[in-house]
Amino acid sequence: MTHPWFAGVPRPRVLAHRGLVTPLDATHGVVENSFAAVAAAQAAGAHYVESDCHLTLDGVVVLFHDADLSRVTGDPRRVDAVTSRELDQLMGGHGGLVTLEQALDAFPDVRFNLDVKAEGAAEAVGRIVAPHGARVLLTSFSDDRRRAALDAAAAAGGGIRPATSAGTSIVTRLIGAVSMRSRPLARRLLRGIDALQVPERQGRLRIVTPRLLDYAHGADVEVHVWTVNDPGEMTRLVGMGVDGIVTDRADVALAALR
Repeated sequence: MTHPWFAGVPRPRVLAHRGLVTPLDATHGVVENSFAAVAAAQAAGAHYVESDCHLTLDGVVVLFHDADLSRVTGDPRRVDAVTSRELDQLMGGHGGLVTLEQALDAFPDVRFNLDVKAEGAAEAVGRIVAPHGARVLLTSFSDDRRRAALDAAAAAGGGIRPATSAGTSIVTRLIGAVSMRSRPLARRLLRGIDALQVPERQGRLRIVTPRLLDYAHGADVEVHVWTVNDPGEMTRLVGMGVDGIVTDRADVALAALR
């Protein structure tokens, strides 16, 4: 049965990676994972926003990718070493801080793809998204962290479980199953998984192959490839059978693919 996160949106799916920051927006100081970036993705027509979750010193889940603030704000401190109020001030000139709760409330029509980056954030993320399970996909490089967030959502009693994408350990084992041509093993590994969100390659290793797509689709699992910004590459991947493109330029992707 297809999860509601997928329902009603045509493929190929365009996932706005950390929102949308156009070159013009960047000249005005707007940064990724800001309120302005999420708003721009929605305004461009993106149904899906991919973002990341960290926990501040005072226990607030915020949309932020890095463990520290240096790349985005120039402040060297870690996210978990500042309060949400301090981070709000730091993000004031960069498009505005957005907490997870604010994102879900302010953008009720957006479907969120949330990567739980911080170990300590998993329980809080699950609890916050529980009432919004129909429009949230939870993922993490750590399958343990991903499961912890899903368990927290279930414990909070939201009704519809969030969709989920496989973490690194499952993806690694799946690549092995594909190389061994073991469809039954692949099906077992993908049980309870709604999507595979992977790069096309990892170094010299090609991850997205016709056989992987075949095995995933045979298990009713979609394949989304990150992070693709070239329209020609988007079109090529969709032609291979990829179901979704994670991109920094959702505006470009929507124009190229639709």
